[in-house]
Amino acid sequence: MASRMLEKTRPPEATLPAGGNGHAAVPPAFGDGGGSGWGAEPSPVATARVGLWTLLVAVTMLFVAFTASYLSRRNAPDWTPVPLPGLLWVNTAVLAASSAALEWARRAWRRGEGERLRRGLAVASGLGALFLLGQIAAWRQLIDAGVFMRSSPHSAFFYLLTAVHGLHLLGGLGGLGYALRRTDGPAVEGAALYWHFLAGLWVYVFLILFFI
Repeated sequence: MASRMLEKTRPPEATLPAGGNGHAAVPPAFGDGGGSGWGAEPSPVATARVGLWTLLVAVTMLFVAFTASYLSRRNAPDWTPVPLPGLLWVNTAVLAASSAALEWARRAWRRGEGERLRRGLAVASGLGALFLLGQIAAWRQLIDAGVFMRSSPHSAFFYLLTAVHGLHLLGGLGGLGYALRRTDGPAVEGAALYWHFLAGLWVYVFLILFFI
C-alpha cells in the first residue's frame, strides 16, 4: 500500500521531444549554420551590403588622407598651381548626367519597369565610360602642354587624385555591368549607391583641385 502511494505522488520525469534518431532533440548550437536562431548565417545580400559600406568607408578615409597631404603640401614654398584643362568641367557634367540616369533606372526598377531599368543602366554605363575617356583626354592636354606629374606638387596631386578616382570608377563600371546582367534589387541598389558615391567624390576632388 505504501509503495503504491509513493508511485502516485512521485512527480513525472521531464521529457524532451525525441529527435529523428530516437534521442532527445536539443536546440542548434551557436554558429552551426542553421537557418534560424542564433546559429543563422548572414544572407549573401547582407554580407554584400556590409562589404560595400566597408569599401565606401575605406575609400573615404583614403581621400581624407590625400586631402590632408594636399593641404599640408600646398603651404610649401615650391607650390605652383598649374592651369587645369577646361575639359574637366565637361567631364563633371557627364558624370552628373550618368548619376542622374542611374537614379532614373533605380526608380524604374522600384516601379517594376524592366525595360526602362535596362535602358537607364546602359545610359549610365555609357556616360561613365565617356567620363573616363574625357579624363584621359584631359591628361593628354596637360602632357601636350608640358605638364607632367613631376612638374610641380600641384600637377602631381592632380594626376594622383584623378588616377585613383578613375580606378575606383572603373570598378563602378563593372558593378553597373553586373547590375545590368542581373537586374535585381540588391545589384541595382548596390551599384547605384557606389556610383552616386563616386560622383560626389569627384565633385569633391574637382573643387579641391580648382579652388583650393
